[in-house]
Amino acid sequence: MVGRASTHHIDVRGDQVTKRFTSADRGEPEREWRALRLLAEHSPGLVPQPIDADLTARPPYVVMSRLAGIPLRGMTTTPRHTAAMARAIRALHEAIPPSVLAGLPPAPWSPAAAVAKAQALCGKRPDLGADPTVAHAYAAGAKWLDGLDTGRLLGLDTPVFGLADGNLANYLWDGEQVRLVDFEDSGRSDRAFELAEVAEHISTRTPGTFDAAALLGEFDLPGAVAGRVRDFRRVFAYSWMLMLGPGGPARDRNPPGTLERQAGRLLDLLG
Repeated sequence: MVGRASTHHIDVRGDQVTKRFTSADRGEPEREWRALRLLAEHSPGLVPQPIDADLTARPPYVVMSRLAGIPLRGMTTTPRHTAAMARAIRALHEAIPPSVLAGLPPAPWSPAAAVAKAQALCGKRPDLGADPTVAHAYAAGAKWLDGLDTGRLLGLDTPVFGLADGNLANYLWDGEQVRLVDFEDSGRSDRAFELAEVAEHISTRTPGTFDAAALLGEFDLPGAVAGRVRDFRRVFAYSWMLMLGPGGPARDRNPPGTLERQAGRLLDLLG
């Protein structure tokens, strides 16, 4: 999710993890507990096992099993990592039966929310410094966003169960497979949106390498769906760039030069 602050504390004891929530504005504890139970039933082994929860405690908490593995964030990923990550994403998207998925609440980080976020950030004309490439990327992104056919983009693709958070820290590699954590924003979502969110999350710009094109290449996407993925990638790339300027909410959490690299990435995506 673009610009989200930390909403929980983690306590690890032996083979159990307790997640205590400092925010419940989006129903985070309920979303986490629901996701763990549903996925334990429909895709066992993909996520931590749910153990216990008190959603009315102060603060609310969820207890789950501890997964072995290291986050993909900051790693130099190989084709083996990428294929395993794609399998995990596909399993997540396809795990919940359609009849059950239809009754789940939508994820709060949604296509409409992402487009509105990009438009609001653009309208504020944030300070992005004096780099000419960044200035060019800002103008090109604003022009593209102004001409975006939002009706087409926001039309639902294939409904999926989504993590709604592309942070590579949520993808754990145990040497054989990738498994998933952090379901506080999960819910019914859109396949193209979810894939673009992973491909363009700012965590892919940290030290290490991550090949977004290789990941997306693991999915057999019809032309119209691939076009929506491309446009959502542009939305995310633009939003992240607009938050990386001096004083921006994403600047201090990313290494120097991230803004300039993000501008170049946006221009590449805009073609």
